[in-house]
Amino acid sequence: MTDVHVVFGTGAIGLALIDELTAQSLPVRAVNRSGGAQVPSGVEVIAGDASNAEFAARAAVDAAVVYQCLNPPYHRWADLFPLLQNAVVHAARAAHARYVSFENTYMYGDTHGQAMTETTPLRAETRKGRARAAMARQLSECHGAGDLVTATARASDYFGPWGTNQSPLGDLVIGAALAGKPVRVIGDPNQPHSYTFTRDAARTLVSLGTRDDVAGEVFHVPNAPPQTTRQIISTISAELGVPIKISVASRLVLRLMGVVNPTIRELDEMRYEFVQPFVVDSAKAEMRLGIPPTPIGDALASTVAWFRARDGNHP
Repeated sequence: MTDVHVVFGTGAIGLALIDELTAQSLPVRAVNRSGGAQVPSGVEVIAGDASNAEFAARAAVDAAVVYQCLNPPYHRWADLFPLLQNAVVHAARAAHARYVSFENTYMYGDTHGQAMTETTPLRAETRKGRARAAMARQLSECHGAGDLVTATARASDYFGPWGTNQSPLGDLVIGAALAGKPVRVIGDPNQPHSYTFTRDAARTLVSLGTRDDVAGEVFHVPNAPPQTTRQIISTISAELGVPIKISVASRLVLRLMGVVNPTIRELDEMRYEFVQPFVVDSAKAEMRLGIPPTPIGDALASTVAWFRARDGNHP
């Protein structure tokens, strides 16, 4: 099989991307550590350590496009993510494939409530943000040097099908509500917040992998107009048909939990996202790529349906 679309990572975004690629009848190969993933029929899955450049190059043989959708353990971002990117960049070069990077917005740092665009300076002061900024600059330099064709999609905090333990609206909100438990949020639920729907992220990535006019560019994934987290939970409540009690985890509670949980410990430096407006402007992608964001009500209904199917809960 030649001209394969090779997806490194089978987390929420990787799986959404694989689903979209197969829906468009494109040949797909997935790469993860285990060699197992719930993917559509016909998708090849290869197991291995993507930080190993030799393995990554073998996994990307015959690739037309390589998508980097990896997500190392949250508490090890700063040391593992650069190694992963280096190996996948090497693989894309070896295959003479386009490199499409899926990123978040950590590299911009705290914009103090100002909306982020693709031209917002990379001024992160957090460890994870600095790692993201360095990785973004590396891709820009690779493209500028002419030895790698890149395109980048950046998303806000995501939700949707496959968005479970790493989505702020996943297991802690929809999953908890379906189990009849209070939902847990951090920061101020009354602040407007841009959320990215997993399927919109997938559509954006496929567009960047298949269009000829996006080389070297960065696009924010189209997001529905920002709402407060409380408003979004109210919509989820209406979709479920049950009241939802909101429990706000204070900074002190997070720090105490972080003493024994390294993932929770890493949330503290990113708390600024949830205590002030957090708006990711996506006008560029909407206009240039022609991808409108899924209306928030439709996206949440689809997400709730996916969680119900996963948990065996039905209306």
